[in-house]
Amino acid sequence: MEKISIIGAGSWGSGLAKIIGDNGYPVMMYDVNENTVNEINAFHTNKSKLPVGTLSEAVVATTDLSQAIRFGDLIILVVPTAVIRTVIHQINEVIESKKIFVNASKGLEPDSFKRVSEIVDEEIDPRYREGFVALTGPSLAEEVINQMLTLVTASSKNNAHAEMVQRIFSNQTYFRVYTISDLVGAEVCGSLKNIIAMAAGMLTGLGYGDNTRAALITRALVEIKRIAMAMGAEEKTIYGLAGLGDLIVTCTSPRSRNFTAGYKIGSGKDLEQTLSEMTMVVEGARTVVAAHQYIQKYDIYAPIIEAVYDVVYLKKDPSERILQLMQNSLKPE
Repeated sequence: MEKISIIGAGSWGSGLAKIIGDNGYPVMMYDVNENTVNEINAFHTNKSKLPVGTLSEAVVATTDLSQAIRFGDLIILVVPTAVIRTVIHQINEVIESKKIFVNASKGLEPDSFKRVSEIVDEEIDPRYREGFVALTGPSLAEEVINQMLTLVTASSKNNAHAEMVQRIFSNQTYFRVYTISDLVGAEVCGSLKNIIAMAAGMLTGLGYGDNTRAALITRALVEIKRIAMAMGAEEKTIYGLAGLGDLIVTCTSPRSRNFTAGYKIGSGKDLEQTLSEMTMVVEGARTVVAAHQYIQKYDIYAPIIEAVYDVVYLKKDPSERILQLMQNSLKPE
């Protein structure tokens, strides 16, 4: 039986630990917060991140990164993408044998436009890279923690690795994993949807309704397709769980941290104030920088994503920016 190490004991990391532990696999969680680690080991809880239920007794925790890396056959990365290169570099300094890396975070690196799989390739010595799988799809942590039925995808260039993750994470009650081979599409769609979720939140904060949100999701999907396919994605991924599915849930649920951040901005707060009030990382705020850079460099038409960038970083008024979109020249769909 495989042993699993989870790097990051936040909401999603704790939710994944609960799934895997309940499925009978030994799990070691790594986190820098000593209080969190002590709580997991003493009480099998992480109440600030996992408000419902307890973790299996098969789940333990540590503040020692080298211990966590030695423990797991699979290394699950559940840390904000703003620090993921640093964390992966730290892993490379202590890793001693080949591992399969599974990423459950969603974002693109500004300036380089790198996906997490590419950062792993750059930072981890090839001697210690067994493979890479992206676990992504419409999966709000709170609902998974409450064991609400959820479907996601495991994407890898190596089908056997994707099937391994599928087997480890799937159960017959509330969590089901499908496999796909389009790693690029899974990673890019999972990243870009966070930007659109911020846009959906802004529209709601401004008082727009369901018609507007439906239009946003539909037209934004076109922009995601343009960028994803320019990066090498397969079209079918864009309309699957990793693409459209994830886009829908993040654009329609107030449980989405990116939607919530957009809502605050639409209600009149600036980015700094919004982020200071958030208890979880807003990946869309960073990914929109990478997307804006990529759009500019490769001359891709993505007016919605550019509008989000303008509102968040150029301090443009969201109401005025929406009107500018409405005043674009008329064209076929």
